Amino acid sequence: MRTLIWLCVFSLLFPSAVGLAAASEQWEEVFFRANQAYKEGRFQEAVDGYRQLIQSGHGSGHVYYNLGNSLIRLGRLGEAILNYERARLALPRDGDLDFNLRYARDQIRDVVPQSQSFLSMTFFWLKSLSLGELFWGFAIFNVAFWGILCVRIFYRSEWTYYLFIVTLVFWLIGGVSFGLKWLQIKTDDRAVILQEELDVLAGPDVEDTVLFKLHEGTIVHQGRSEDGWSLIRLEDGKRGWVKAEAIESVTRNLRQERRIES
Repeated sequence: MRTLIWLCVFSLLFPSAVGLAAASEQWEEVFFRANQAYKEGRFQEAVDGYRQLIQSGHGSGHVYYNLGNSLIRLGRLGEAILNYERARLALPRDGDLDFNLRYARDQIRDVVPQSQSFLSMTFFWLKSLSLGELFWGFAIFNVAFWGILCVRIFYRSEWTYYLFIVTLVFWLIGGVSFGLKWLQIKTDDRAVILQEELDVLAGPDVEDTVLFKLHEGTIVHQGRSEDGWSLIRLEDGKRGWVKAEAIESVTRNLRQERRIES
């Protein structure tokens, strides 16, 4: 009886906390049902469940990864690669994800060479760390830096000087790394071809000349859009126009989720 009374009091005093707990349980149940559907071979039902989570702002690296697994089972190569790439932004060191993504890429019909920028080669560790990990790493270095600086002000000794220098170096590396990772995601213009075969045209009109063809799963760089068309670019410099609905941005969904959460 006392437990019931306390639960009633708590729900009156903290209604938002109770609501959040109930919502969390609800979405955990959706995730569980989607996982169960996948295990039982009901892949379309699993896809619907994972997409429900994503559309409600509950997407995570594991949700995108499981969605990619379900889509590859349904033979939807382009959508699978799209969601594997989204999952990799949150799970950059996941071995199973890397294996499945390589397997999916091996099925792509187009061979497009991938190049690395000077920035990516210089800050090579960025691809192995997520934005969240870099944020918390920089936050820790920030606390350590200002804490040691305060100690240095009141206690000047040789060891505090060297400790301050080391912390300063890590603080700078952490801050620059976090900023560059944020910039990489913010300016990530990659998109994935979703159609089985796609004509790339010389202009944003169906009557324009077909320059070349691309196939499902190929990753391109998306430029400006115009009247339902998108200008795309390949790593080798080839450019052309495609129907906007035939491709999907790797990071678009992630930006929408952040707006939902805020």
